[in-house]
Amino acid sequence: MWDRVHPRLTHRASWLDHEGELPLIEGTLIRLEVEHLSKDREAPAVWLWSSKTGATDTDVDRAWQAFLRRFDLEHTFRLFKQTLGWTKPRLREPEAADRWTWLIIAAYTQLRLARPLTQDLRHPWEKPTAPGRLTPARVRRTFRNLRQHMPCPARAPKPHRPGSGRPPGTRNRRRAPRYDVGKTVRREETLIALARLKG
Repeated sequence: MWDRVHPRLTHRASWLDHEGELPLIEGTLIRLEVEHLSKDREAPAVWLWSSKTGATDTDVDRAWQAFLRRFDLEHTFRLFKQTLGWTKPRLREPEAADRWTWLIIAAYTQLRLARPLTQDLRHPWEKPTAPGRLTPARVRRTFRNLRQHMPCPARAPKPHRPGSGRPPGTRNRRRAPRYDVGKTVRREETLIALARLKG
């Protein structure tokens, strides 16, 4: 651990519009070493930087443990996008995108709460897992077996005929605006173009 070490900042990302000389931001540099990995693999050191100066041993332990939690967060977002379809719909209103995000979070919470009720339907290459430790993706895999034992609060759907809609063969002349879910707005100019304008 090294105290009062500053990173070398560049005119990119959040410092893109900064005028003048970039500041010096001091912090704590942490070298994280793993003693043992499975299958006798080598464990290269991991370098972490915290903006807190004068960090104690407790602060350092909290920093590297928080870094390891990023693995869970990355897989959570992957499940949101790939399995639960967070970015699939093409929604017309930003409010609808917010409601869809909250719906995905509610579905994820339900998968977490249903862990004790499900069995582990694993692929041949997957290791067995205790029922209380199943991932949400594995819970979703066996949800079709769980659903038949759960009550359904909704009424049976009523049969109805669809509306006439647009006549077949005619084109849609007014395209509805759509808003992506979970994506940032693209910049008008690239970082390189902005750097050339400054220079």
